[in-house]
Amino acid sequence: MLSGYSMPACAVRANNNREYQGMNLRLIRQFAAALACLCAGATVHAAEIGQVKVAKGQVSVERGGQSIAATPGLRLQSSDVVKTGADGSVGITMTDNSLLSAGPKSVLSLDQYAFDTTTYQGKFDATLKQGTLAVVSGKIAKQSPEAMTVRTPATILGVRGTEFVVSAEPAGQ
Repeated sequence: MLSGYSMPACAVRANNNREYQGMNLRLIRQFAAALACLCAGATVHAAEIGQVKVAKGQVSVERGGQSIAATPGLRLQSSDVVKTGADGSVGITMTDNSLLSAGPKSVLSLDQYAFDTTTYQGKFDATLKQGTLAVVSGKIAKQSPEAMTVRTPATILGVRGTEFVVSAEPAGQ
């Protein structure tokens, strides 16, 4: 023990007190639970690939077998399918600043998306099953033009420019 130093009596009592030890265990459990929530939030955030900026008329997003009403601010994830009704249209901004605009009666599947904000490297694959889609490509296509493709029932578009419009009829029509 250091000379001239004495541990306060309350600290000595607390160290021997089972209630204090139980309180430490509860605090550790609460900290672990909070850390788990933060990690889960980081996982969800990491999956976000873009967001709905404008939605007019009937617009929905299918995710994991559920249909979600698409409203401005809705965060999109890989494998989401964006659908517009007969009166619907949607504007989407991806994390690489690609701009997508789908018109009425469109079905757009965001098949694969990855983007590194430091190197601008990535991959963006989408499928327009039906309807119309206008695109202004972002950093992925500007960095590596072959890294962005849009499929339709009739063709596969390799994006080489910065802007394009495509229309697709449903398969079998």
